[in-house]
Parts: sequence; structure tokens; C-alpha cells
Amino acid sequence: MDKGELIKKLEDIEWEDFEVKEAKSEIPKNSWETVSAFSNTAGGWIIFGVKKAGRKYDISGVRNPEKLAEDFTTVLRNGNKFNKRINVVCKKYVFDKKTVLAFYIPFAEKKPVFYNNPKNTFIRTGSGDQRATQEEIDAMFREQAFSSKDKELTAFTFESLDQKTVEDYRAYMKKFNPDHRYNKLTAKELLKKLHVLIDDKVTVGGMLFFGREDGINKIITDFRIDYLEIPGVSYSDAPTRYTYRLSEEENLFRFYFSIIERLLKKIDIPFQLKGMGFASADQPQVVAIREALINLLMHSEYFSTLKPRIRVFTNRIEFMNPGALPKDFKIIMEEDFSQPRNPVLARIFRAIGLAENAGSGFDKMFSGWKSQYSKAPVVGGDVDYYKIEFYFDSLKTTQKTTQKTTQKILELVKDKPGITRKELAEIIGITEDGIKFSINNLKKRGLLKRIGPDKGGKWEVVRE
Repeated sequence: MDKGELIKKLEDIEWEDFEVKEAKSEIPKNSWETVSAFSNTAGGWIIFGVKKAGRKYDISGVRNPEKLAEDFTTVLRNGNKFNKRINVVCKKYVFDKKTVLAFYIPFAEKKPVFYNNPKNTFIRTGSGDQRATQEEIDAMFREQAFSSKDKELTAFTFESLDQKTVEDYRAYMKKFNPDHRYNKLTAKELLKKLHVLIDDKVTVGGMLFFGREDGINKIITDFRIDYLEIPGVSYSDAPTRYTYRLSEEENLFRFYFSIIERLLKKIDIPFQLKGMGFASADQPQVVAIREALINLLMHSEYFSTLKPRIRVFTNRIEFMNPGALPKDFKIIMEEDFSQPRNPVLARIFRAIGLAENAGSGFDKMFSGWKSQYSKAPVVGGDVDYYKIEFYFDSLKTTQKTTQKTTQKILELVKDKPGITRKELAEIIGITEDGIKFSINNLKKRGLLKRIGPDKGGKWEVVRE
């Protein structure tokens, strides 16, 4: 940060990565809270020698700046007061003979960063410091196991895995990656190469991907990926809580195909889909959604109390990953940074071409989605999760989705007037409540009517 950038920040009102302290002759006690907050959130600048008065900043300067700077940096670097050494960067500015000190506190790779004891763990919210909750602190401690948890060995062996999943995975590899050298291996040899098996024991990541549901639940309580389709822009807006909810699946391999099949029906794809989750030309918007789903499956913190969740609203698709991003999102985009939370899962997905060998995949999500829709994906989150939202061109998409559903209902009842709501739900792929909601709309619009009782009656298409 040069002098011009400092002045620009001082002219603004609030900055998430910028905090001023008067600090005339000694280090303000609340500086330690800000150091912790910046370290645990996204880094930032602490400025000594500036007083905040309402919405204005006054440069007051510090006395004996050399000693103050040395005292402050020594505390941060010696590892006594804080649980981790902080490599602070110090800069000095002079305004009309008044000295201002600026210290850059970097984002910590391993969190939490606290002083004296874990209760003194802070995070940055808006332009202020806030004491972290116990749940947030626990989440940070779990993050310290980043990139290692899914490598841990379980008590399970090759025989414990779902053999149908293993064979389906091998068939998929042969179909979509026919030149891969792993195609020549036996099932056991392949799983050893993928680090699913180490010393004849199944790793946590291998169990998540290839295991049976009952076995996985012995490692992770209540294992699941939540997938919901909601007929509104929020729960409160929706006439019913959801029109479709994915039932439980055996493992991550099964979850992937069940979810991608649903998701690809929600986006604009000009050509016919091929099987197993690919579009005929791998259109960019398809790649974007596939990357987001793989990102969720590879990077979720499966031992969190939160569950990986996908919600499809009428105006967007929302992916929520338990576990924070390994770095600030801007840095990930700038550096094309890739550090999978679950490297075994990443290895498994990469072998069948569903994940890149380099990069985070965010670039494909953004460029792919923007190729078809006007709004770029939105990334947000907190210390224990992050979220990616893909917005449709809302009016166009809502009309298109409604039109597809109603047209399908009209076609089905015209062909079979005695068809039941349950049969309609099974064919179209939504719940009976969703069918009921759509039929009521068709009745209100005068397109459909019921002749006779619910049981034994029939539908009549009034007009199409």
C-alpha cells in the first residue's frame, strides 16, 4: 500500500480490510483483537497514528514510531502472545511531520489465530472485529486438518466396498477416458493407484466414493448430500416447501449422477444430452454447473455438522459447501489456486476426467455461466462454509420452466385422460405436491378441467 492508496482508504467510510488506531505512544489493547480478526478472515491493514472521529479520519501521528513499530512486530513474530507467529509487514508514512505506521496482517493458512487463549479468537464482520463463537472456533480447528482427513485409513477392506460402484467407475473410465493407463489394471490395482486402498485398508475418501451407505455412516454420522427443488425465490415465497428432494444414495459416485441429471434439466441446453452427465457439445454453461457440483463433492468438509447442500430456486441454483475456502476468493481467482480439501476424492474424479489436474475450476464456472446468462456466479460464505449461486435470467427461466411442466402435463393427460397425479409425478420427476400446484394453475387459466370424482374420473384438456 503506497501513500496514495492510504489516503484513498482514509477518504472512505468503512473498509473490511482496514482498521485505524490512534496509538499516540503505546500499542492499543484492542489491536490484538484486530490482528486475530484479520488473520482469521482475509487479512488487512492496521494503521497507527490515525484517529477516527465519527465519519472522518484525523491524522494525529505517533510518538517514537521506531520503538512502537519494533514492540508491535516483536509481539507478533515471537510466538509468545499469539498461538502462531505472524509475518507482519510494516510501512511508515509522514504527513506534515506526523508519522503514521501501517502494518499488514496476512490471512492465516492455519486457523484459528488467537492471543493468550482460544476464547480470544476474533473474526472480521463488516468493518469491525467480533469474537468468534465456539462453533466457529471448532470449525477453524477442523480446517487445520485440511487436505489430510480423507487420506486417513479406516478399518474397512476392499470387500467392504460396493462392488457395483467399483465396476461402474471402471466402465465409465473406459468409455470417457479410453486411453488412460489405469484401464489395464485390475480393480484392486486401480484402487491402490487412486489411494482408495493403502496397505489393504480403505481410506476415508475411498469409502465416501465407493463405499456402502451403512459403512459410510459408521465413519460420518448422517452422511448425505441435500438436493432440493423449491418453487420460489426463497422458502417463504414458495407455495410448498419443495417440489422435489433427492432420496438417499449409496455413495458420492451415485450422488453425482443423480444430482447432475436433475441439474441439467434446469439450465438452457440447445442440444440433446448424452448419457452419464455430459451434453452433446459440452456447452460452457453445462461445464459451469458440472464444475460447481464436482467442487462441492471434492471440497466439502464431510465431518462438519453442516451437510453439503444444493438448492434449486426459480431464479438460481445454490451450492453450499461445509468448510471455508482455503484462501480468499480473490486470491484463488487471481492465482488459479488449487488445494482440494479432499485430495483422494480429487484424484478419483480426475482419473475419469470430471476434474481438472490444475486450477480451482472457478474460472470455468464464471466464464461458462456468463456465456449463457447475464449475471456472473456470486460467491460468499463465512468461517465454516462457502456458497456459490448461479442466477438465471429470472423471468425468462421461470416462464420456461413453468411452460415445460405445464406442456408436459397437457400432453400426458391428453394421451391418457385417466392418468393419476402420482403417475404424472413419476413421469415428470417432481413431487405430487408439485403436480397439484401445476394442475391448479392450469385449471385457473382454463386449460384443464376434471370430469368426475378424483377416483374414477378423468382429465379433459380444454385448450392448449
